[in-house]
Amino acid sequence: MKVTFMGAGSTVFSKNVLGDIMCTPDIQKCDIALYDIDPKRLEESFMMLSTINKNINENRAVIKTYLGVENRREALAGADYVINAIQVGGYDPCTITDFEIPKKYGLRQTIADTLGIGGIMRALRTYPVLDGFLRDMEAVCPNALFINYTNPMAMLTGYIQRTSPIKSIGLCHSVQGCAKDLLHQLGMEYNDRYQWKIAGINHQAWLLEIHDDKGVDLYPEIRRRSAEIGTDAGEDRVRRELMHRIGYYITESSEHNSEYCPWFIREKYPELIDRFAIPLDEYPRRCVEQIKRWETLREELTKDANLTHTRSHEYASMIIEAQVTNKPIKIGGNVLNTGLIDNLPADACVEVPCLIDASGIQPCHVGKLPVQCAAMNMTNINVQLLTIEAGMTRKKEHIYHAAMLDPHTGGELSIDQIYSMVDDLIEAHGDWLPKFN
Repeated sequence: MKVTFMGAGSTVFSKNVLGDIMCTPDIQKCDIALYDIDPKRLEESFMMLSTINKNINENRAVIKTYLGVENRREALAGADYVINAIQVGGYDPCTITDFEIPKKYGLRQTIADTLGIGGIMRALRTYPVLDGFLRDMEAVCPNALFINYTNPMAMLTGYIQRTSPIKSIGLCHSVQGCAKDLLHQLGMEYNDRYQWKIAGINHQAWLLEIHDDKGVDLYPEIRRRSAEIGTDAGEDRVRRELMHRIGYYITESSEHNSEYCPWFIREKYPELIDRFAIPLDEYPRRCVEQIKRWETLREELTKDANLTHTRSHEYASMIIEAQVTNKPIKIGGNVLNTGLIDNLPADACVEVPCLIDASGIQPCHVGKLPVQCAAMNMTNINVQLLTIEAGMTRKKEHIYHAAMLDPHTGGELSIDQIYSMVDDLIEAHGDWLPKFN
């Protein structure tokens, strides 16, 4: 079995995903190909993973590195699984650009990696890189499963699934922790026997049902406790406010969800920022902190001869294990909506329960979402589909359309401002973007 990790310079994340593989008995004897375009980060990841391989895996894995586009096809050759964790353009210059230019127009963001103008630009600069990956895979590992972790999840995974025959699934961290984190936040008990159902789209999937191990519906108590705290106090205020207004809890955090709708980040109503504890410019702040922290973390991960790993909650190794052993598991995955959610479009990328075994990925039919949940999803799906259309056709008009229909952008700016901002962003990104006509 061969696993190729694209963007292996993401050292901490590669530790989680590949470390999980190396401490899982049925899949720990494997070939691991590490691919990146940054030689220093690639070598650091190799050093770290080699230590883990020695300490927990008796060197059963064979780890090799592949640097640069010229070696990419060799890294992918014969792969059974390709894990994608790239970030095109990084913090500097592209993330800075995604925040600073919109700010000149009065458009503030928190994370800007999934929706909004930041998510649109991030997707557009990633599509050409994905095209290269997919054409190489079609040539040298056409039967591999492409596991995408890169954001914007729905824009990228949906693009992959519409432009290539390569089997693929998108994975996010927000599904598996949603129910547990909500209950803990409200002081309620959780155990692994509890049953819950989540479906929708990435970062805006809905906790549709949650029952304890006796079959008792927990939602009435969840809503009661949340109302007692109030949404102008406590944690995850945006998320809980939306639960009370829409009826269901959402998988992703408040800092994310505050920019997926037009109701919370409003220049006209600045008091909402404090009321809902919305951290504007949160992602750039995290990037700066992570860059500073990396100097210390680098030493811990690359120089510690006793470095080890405990299996994380990431889905990638679980998928591989289920396919190798034919022991079924259920995960939350991002796939094309082939009749899975009845009241969302067929070309949307949806996040639904998926069964995994040796026969592959079997997404589950969910049926209709509550109409208000589907309507909320559609405001985001519109942007996702238009961004994918821009990537597929290279027509600039669809970038404008995506930005105009984005709930936050359209709620704050005029059409003229949106056109001007998009033009400024395209010019500032320069060669990071393909040419649009």
